[in-house]
Amino acid sequence: MVISQLTAGWANMETSGRIATTPDALDFTVDNVEKALHQLYYDPNIENKNLAQKWLMQAQVSPQAWQFSWALLSPDKVPEIQYFGASALHTKISRYWSDIPSDQYETLKTQLFSQIACFSSGSKMVLTRLCVALASLALNTMPEAWPGAVPEMVRVFQEEGGGVDGRARCLALLELLTVLPEEFQTSRLPQYRKGQVRGALGREWGSVCPLLQQLLRRGDSPGAVKARVLRCLSSWVLLDVPLSESEGLVEDCFTALPDPELFDTAVEAIVNAISQPDSQRYVNTLLKLVPQVLSLQDQLREAVQSGDMETSHGICRIAVALGENHSRALLEQVEHWQGFLALVNMIMFCTGIPGHYPVNETTSSLTLTFWYTLQDDIMSFDSERQAVYLQVYRPVYFQLVDVLLHKAQFPSDQEYATWSSDEKEQFRIYRVDISDTLMYVYEMLGAELLSNLYEKLGRILTNTEPASSWQHTEALLYGFQSIAETIDVNYSDVIPGLIGLIPRININNVQLADTVMFTIGALAEWLADHPVMLSSVLPLVLQALGNPDLSVSSVSTLKKICRECKYDLPPYASNIVAVSQEVLIKQIHKTSQCMWLMQALGFLLSALPVEEILRNLHSLITPYIQQLEKLADETPNPSNKLAIIHILGLLSNLFTTLDISKQEDESGESTAPPIKTAPPPPGPNPVVVVLQQVFALIQTVLSKWLNDSQVVEAVCAIFEKSVKTLLHDFAPMVSQLSEMLGQMYSTIPQAIGGGSSRGLMDQFAEVLFSLNKHCFSLLTMWLKEVLQSPGFPSTRVTSEQKDTFTQQILRERVNKRRVKDIVKEFTLVCRGLHGTEYAADY
Repeated sequence: MVISQLTAGWANMETSGRIATTPDALDFTVDNVEKALHQLYYDPNIENKNLAQKWLMQAQVSPQAWQFSWALLSPDKVPEIQYFGASALHTKISRYWSDIPSDQYETLKTQLFSQIACFSSGSKMVLTRLCVALASLALNTMPEAWPGAVPEMVRVFQEEGGGVDGRARCLALLELLTVLPEEFQTSRLPQYRKGQVRGALGREWGSVCPLLQQLLRRGDSPGAVKARVLRCLSSWVLLDVPLSESEGLVEDCFTALPDPELFDTAVEAIVNAISQPDSQRYVNTLLKLVPQVLSLQDQLREAVQSGDMETSHGICRIAVALGENHSRALLEQVEHWQGFLALVNMIMFCTGIPGHYPVNETTSSLTLTFWYTLQDDIMSFDSERQAVYLQVYRPVYFQLVDVLLHKAQFPSDQEYATWSSDEKEQFRIYRVDISDTLMYVYEMLGAELLSNLYEKLGRILTNTEPASSWQHTEALLYGFQSIAETIDVNYSDVIPGLIGLIPRININNVQLADTVMFTIGALAEWLADHPVMLSSVLPLVLQALGNPDLSVSSVSTLKKICRECKYDLPPYASNIVAVSQEVLIKQIHKTSQCMWLMQALGFLLSALPVEEILRNLHSLITPYIQQLEKLADETPNPSNKLAIIHILGLLSNLFTTLDISKQEDESGESTAPPIKTAPPPPGPNPVVVVLQQVFALIQTVLSKWLNDSQVVEAVCAIFEKSVKTLLHDFAPMVSQLSEMLGQMYSTIPQAIGGGSSRGLMDQFAEVLFSLNKHCFSLLTMWLKEVLQSPGFPSTRVTSEQKDTFTQQILRERVNKRRVKDIVKEFTLVCRGLHGTEYAADY
């Protein structure tokens, strides 16, 4: 095999994570490089390919690369071989420039010019790599060793000779000029050199710009040349060349847009030019560009009518780039307000472009950030100027809301059924983006926006408007939901009317039902302040719980209501528990929704008297306890393992939120009048009562599954969440739980310095920190007792290091981060890794 010849004499290919090679064995000759490349491209064995690649990477950076690279560029070689030769030259020049004697610069430059001329009519990929190599040489020598690099490049390729036709020479020159700024962006030049070279390149733009203009404006320039000119412009404007200096070229780009072959590259050039941060300084140029962009509206409408998505997308990119990057600068030009308003309306057209995203169009999503930017810029002016702008732009933003809600509408059921899962997911994300935009727009439009939405919904649902589709109703509700989810709407006078309208909705579609549920959930805080309205919406939510298609929306909404309105739910509690039990027994919902439902019931029960809590808990969890008893008697297998984890998860999620001591919501602010926040009655906590009843059963389960980490984690989760909820009320369970934890830990002990994974170190630190904070005297004694054992936790650690560790731990009772660092250092010493590369990444 070829690879065995190449690697003859190699021993231990991998040693300590690096390739071990013997210099004599690495015979980097032209012949061997060609054989290795053949191996890389054509050998079906992946190991051989990998070996060849490693060998070639070494060859590329070897001193011999200067010899074989030129030979590999021979005209009789295949392009893959030639490409490697050109790449090796680029690697040597860009990464090992300091190895090249200064008296060789001119020779190297001449050779590269010669090779580029040869390949100007040859392989495009080889030509590009050679141009990149010469560009790297130019960056390393300008401005001192090679002043006027660009004029020389232009002069060399304008000269006749070499048997290369003018068109090929022109394309090669444009390729070289294109990669020059690109190579600068990725170069490894030192920072001080970057500044010098950027300045030099900026001065070279004076030579590049006239050339590009001449080629673009010549009637006889081939399409390929014009396309390369546009690419070259795109590359140079990324160097922040002044927009005023490229103004003429950018205008020429607009004249190229009607040409389908030049359209994409012209769009890219225009967008790059006007998106540069520095371009906002050139207000006069920007003002000249506004009518240029507006002149594209006919082409845009034609593209939309003919279904030409690429053209409409490109024109939209141009309009958005100008508006988004320069809205403030253009807003400030008050005398030109009509031009900018026309641009805003053009972008509005792009936002409302016909068709459903992402199937019929992909353009509208590009515009959303513009509306944020414009709003921010308007609101950033002083109050007097802001009032003037709002007079003009508030109507525009009301129109935007209508457009966005139209775009958010679902297609017909028949059409939606033909969409792929990926298209449906993209549409879901698009609607989330619209939701975020509506929420932001609310800051400008305020309560009037809600009134506007309410009036439209009211007209639909009270039959004062011609029959409307469910999609229209759903979109308006989605608008309400978007705002109510994040904005405080408690003061709004339209929410009571909205709650009154919801029961009138003819819910005959899953998407509509989902949005109804999410809208109710978004209004949960409002319902807590207006509990009389609960009777209007709670039946809808409980009915939806029985529909598996509404699983996520119905369960999450019930959870929000139970969390926010729990003190007003006792009259509905028995019904909520009964419906929840029924859907749990029927296994209508997936595991995650079952867990949410248990959390909802925990919130609900928290507000009931203890006797009622215990009665409901008994009926709610008895079926699961009976099932767990049965599973505990069975021989462990994958099926009953999942059932056990599910039941333990239900219990832990219930105990997460069942908190009779906490008469406040999760934010710590009271959600109910003072009369509802009386202290809980004395007596055992219901959670403790249940835990004591099931503790023996959990121990039985644990005894059979002690070696299964997932079951052990599920058991631990019950007690972890119960402790967080109960705090001091958990005291009666402490001794039993401590014994159980000791049993679990002893089964698979993990040693403060053994082979434990690094992920456990933070947990060890947490335990030590807590013990140090709350049990200082005991921890002092325990550390001394445990660490005096010879060879524990590692034979690599000395008694002095153990003493130092003890003192450091006992000293830190406030800084948990410091304790984690101390534990990390100690475990690295114990494992003999302190000071290694591994430790640096630890």
